Amino acid sequence: MKRAQRMEAVAGFGIDRVAAAVIGPDVLRLENLDTDLPLPPEALAVTREALEDPVSNSWLPFTGDLGLRAAISEHIAARHGRSYDPEREIVVTCGGTEAVLDILLATLDPGDEVVLTDPIYAGLVNRVRLAGGVPVFAPLRVVEGEWRLDRDALAAAVTERTVALLMMSPSMPSGCVLDAGDWAAVGEICLGEDLFLLYDAAMEALLFDGRAPVGPLDVPGMAERTVIAGSMSKAHRMIGWRVGWIAGPASIVSDAGWVHTYNTTGAVSVSRRAAEAVLRGPQDHVGEAVAELQRRRDAIFAALPDWPLVRPAGGWSLLVDVAALGVSAGEASAAMLSAGVAATGMDGWGAAVAARHVRFVFSAEPVERLATLGERLARTGIA
Repeated sequence: MKRAQRMEAVAGFGIDRVAAAVIGPDVLRLENLDTDLPLPPEALAVTREALEDPVSNSWLPFTGDLGLRAAISEHIAARHGRSYDPEREIVVTCGGTEAVLDILLATLDPGDEVVLTDPIYAGLVNRVRLAGGVPVFAPLRVVEGEWRLDRDALAAAVTERTVALLMMSPSMPSGCVLDAGDWAAVGEICLGEDLFLLYDAAMEALLFDGRAPVGPLDVPGMAERTVIAGSMSKAHRMIGWRVGWIAGPASIVSDAGWVHTYNTTGAVSVSRRAAEAVLRGPQDHVGEAVAELQRRRDAIFAALPDWPLVRPAGGWSLLVDVAALGVSAGEASAAMLSAGVAATGMDGWGAAVAARHVRFVFSAEPVERLATLGERLARTGIA
């Protein structure tokens, strides 16, 4: 049977293979972005109530209930100071990654280049490919033990075929956080080269060490060039509800909304109702989740003081430079699993920088279990 040429470069990201190999409950689950952090108070109650309402069994509205779209607009305005028209500039999607693919399908022609950082989430890389685009990578740097955007490398990655930058902050899987100067550099590139920015905002509230929130909309002229892909899955931990959104200029959002409609028809109604209630409810739980995630990050560093870990400034995961220990990411992942630690090698999560690393996700394991990492990994003989 014929196979689409675009599929030649599309590969799995290893998480499924590692998860399938896990045997027994004692294994530390550091391979995927599940979480044991508590849900927002409204999520379960509103979902249960919605099940009894016949409206919850409707296809409509395809692009999301106006109440939820208004709540998303208010959520973005509170964070970025920019109000989007709920009817014309916001579409509700089946999670943030669907939003990313919808935007790419609505904007890319075959062969168009999209610049991403290296490392970056493999799901973003392969969505660029699914949309017919070509991912181009700008390597991140490690400065004083943390990931930093290499502004010169980002600018150098742009060619005459580039149409967009795709950025996250905090980024998956590195936890790299862009500061105001970084966003200014992103804006300068987009404005100077006539590009648009696809901003994956899934992790933006998960900032460690008291960092102040900054973003692309703080840069003059970037609101007209930025399309936001948002999600309820990270800061609000509602992974299984599969609610995300697109926000941006009306022309792009309209096109991406049709991609969404013809691909999925609509997000699940009960999920949309729960998402609206959570966005309109108290947000103290977000700060509590961030504080717990930071404790877990610090527990890993305490357990592995001599390992080449790169400190994340936010997010749900960190990277280990296993190449510095003389092993490949695949070899390290296999050895770690034999010692009771499930962790994913970063082959395919960017280019040469990603390939040096293994990812530890700390969203699903409590501090006391993470504290056993040292004794477990000592059995691998890697370090």
